Amino acid sequence: MTGYEEWLRQYMEYLQIEKNASSNTIQMYKRDLEEFEQFLQQEVIQSIVHIDMGLVRLYLSQLYDNSLSRRSVSRKLSSLRGFFRFIEREGGIEKNPVMEMHLPKENKYIPQFFYEEEINELFKAAETSTPLGQRNMAILELLYGTGIRVSECAGLDVDRIDFSLSTILVTGKGRKERYVPFGEYAKNALERYLNEGRVQLLNKSGTASSKVFLNNRGHPITPRGIRVVLDKLVKDAAMTIDIHPHKIRHTFATHLLNEGADLRSVQELLGHDHLSSTQIYTHVSKDRLKDVYRNSHPRARK
Repeated sequence: MTGYEEWLRQYMEYLQIEKNASSNTIQMYKRDLEEFEQFLQQEVIQSIVHIDMGLVRLYLSQLYDNSLSRRSVSRKLSSLRGFFRFIEREGGIEKNPVMEMHLPKENKYIPQFFYEEEINELFKAAETSTPLGQRNMAILELLYGTGIRVSECAGLDVDRIDFSLSTILVTGKGRKERYVPFGEYAKNALERYLNEGRVQLLNKSGTASSKVFLNNRGHPITPRGIRVVLDKLVKDAAMTIDIHPHKIRHTFATHLLNEGADLRSVQELLGHDHLSSTQIYTHVSKDRLKDVYRNSHPRARK
């Protein structure tokens, strides 16, 4: 369609330069907008000025027909809204065809997390007699001990660790930096890995690296590589549960809140821009709620 690809290119530059969006965010927007372009080609839309609200509604209905979740449709609509807002601001169209459309109501989402017994089984499964074993233990301790994202873990540099203050300097979404504390277990695992296992892994590559976590060839590990590590730990622990990298981050937040941490502090530790992103972790077990009620309400105590 005439002009669409050029507007898309400009919008990607705007997100990268002016909005300082992360590469993952930019790729997500680009993918959503390229899918919409394919829809426009199917509908034989010749110009961007011919896109109206009815056409966008047709696109959304097709997404639902393809069994996309409300959450996914909402995200794609948000991508379109931002894109057309940019084009309208730059004078490419007179009116944003998506601006007045409401996001579909999302299904309630409760993040999955490990119970304490389950996370302890993972730690027991991590052997530390080999360089890779020491690395795996350090990864697990750091993810659970700090709640950082897997991408943040993979991108962590050695000089961003301050052992005297027990903190790491993390570069999160939008290249925003934040300090995150870690505890004694993570500290011990990191020190052993850096002094022993990492040195051996680095010798395999023959090249220097600033990254903390390396793969078996001595090169920086990728987020996908960390997923493989976690899958192996689950397998070694003979656990039948599903695991994904964010599940440990969910566990970190859930355990903090269940032990009395305040929501604002958890928000800062996780690097969330908005408190609403952190509020999904306010679910607690029924036993915890019963204990709080019994210990706090005058009529609940005998």
